[in-house]
Parts: sequence; C-alpha cells; structure tokens
Amino acid sequence: MQSLKALHLVEGVPGPKGGYRAMAAAYDAINLDADDDVVDVPVVRNGSPVEGATANEITFYTVMRPNQCSGIVQIIGNIRDFNIDDEIEIGPTPVNKTHIKGVVTGRDDTTNRLIFDIKEMASIPKIPVKNLAKTAITIDPGISLLEACQKLSDSKVRAALVGKNGDPRGVISLEDLVRGMADGKKDRPVEEAMVREYASVDGDEPLHVAISKLGKTGACQVVVTKSDVPFGMLEATDLVRCMVRF
Repeated sequence: MQSLKALHLVEGVPGPKGGYRAMAAAYDAINLDADDDVVDVPVVRNGSPVEGATANEITFYTVMRPNQCSGIVQIIGNIRDFNIDDEIEIGPTPVNKTHIKGVVTGRDDTTNRLIFDIKEMASIPKIPVKNLAKTAITIDPGISLLEACQKLSDSKVRAALVGKNGDPRGVISLEDLVRGMADGKKDRPVEEAMVREYASVDGDEPLHVAISKLGKTGACQVVVTKSDVPFGMLEATDLVRCMVRF
C-alpha cells in the first residue's frame, strides 16, 4: 500500500475506521469509472491549473475574525509542488459553485492537505433561474426610442423584449436607448436599436448558468425561457441582490 501511495494511486484515511482509499489515478490505471456523482473540483496554483489535482474536502477552522479566516483543503493528487506563500484557487464546487482564493501557509504530505489563509470566497445560491426572474415586458418595435425609454422607466426595468403578438424579435436595454438618443435618434423606431442576438437561459437551469451567460456575452441581462419561449428577464442587479446579505 505504501508503494501505491507513493504512486498517488491511493491515499491514507486516518481514524479508527480509516485505511486506504483509491484516488482518481487508480481508476484510470485499471480502466474503471469512478462514481458518476463525483466531479473534479479544480485547483489552481499561482495562476496555473494543477493537472491531475482535485479538491476532495475543505474545512474552515477560523471564521469569526475577518482578517484571520483560514482553512484546510485535502487534495487528491500531488501536493509536493505547493510551497508556503503560493497563491491557491479552489473551485467551483459542484453544489453551490463556491470559489475560494487564498495563500498557502502550511502543507501536510502525509494526509495530502494544504493549510491556507482565505483571501476571497464567493458562493452562488443553488436555486433555479426562474426563482429570480421578473416577468418581461414587451414593447412594439415601431415605437420611438424616447417612448420606449419612458415605458422602461414606468415599469422600473432596465430591459424589455421587442416584438408583436408574442413573437420577440430582440431585446432593448436602457443602455441601447441612451446610446441611440445620444446619437440624435430619439424619434427613430426601437427596432433600429434593439439587439437581435441576445443571451437566454431556461428557467429551470441553476443560477450559475445565467451568470456564465452574462459573463461570456458582457450583457447586463439575460432572457429567461420556458420551452424555448421567452417569459422573463434576469438582470445583473437581481443577481447582486441575491448574493449579498446585509
């Protein structure tokens, strides 16, 4: 077993019920699949992904003091390349998409654990997109930019669908309207300023999917659909309010 451990095929499990547990490399070596429910949790060292390493367990042991929040992470894979003061990133985790950044303060090669001070940590609530989405308003593509701006203001939203008879042709945002009016087009129809290719996400998808769409497109809102039919709008500000607790 010590030879297998040296080859990073098994890891020691301490305690009265301890022993040895197969690591990911062991399944690969004998061409077996690990449990389908097990996923890799990426580990990054000094800005570079660590190949063959995944976080298996994270424990927080100081959380009350904002400047002294520390934790221990058990790594499946080789940790010998990690050194004191290395910057480490862990995540996202599979459930709440938790992402942690910190600095290594210690290393235990016998249990494959790293001790680190936590500098940043973010977690995305495990809720479907539809729980946060607001019912989208739809405006006629022929109304002017100035009229559209008034409708968005009256409805207290930052974006709307543009279309007729339940057939959305695009999305118009306050930013699009302001840009058009600044160019002297306040009396031009909305369809000239709307965005025809917009980000969308199914309402049953988890929240992190919508966040990923916003990050990739740079949009401030994402259209929420049900059976491919738009019904709602999720704005970046809604996500901020959801993730911030006062």
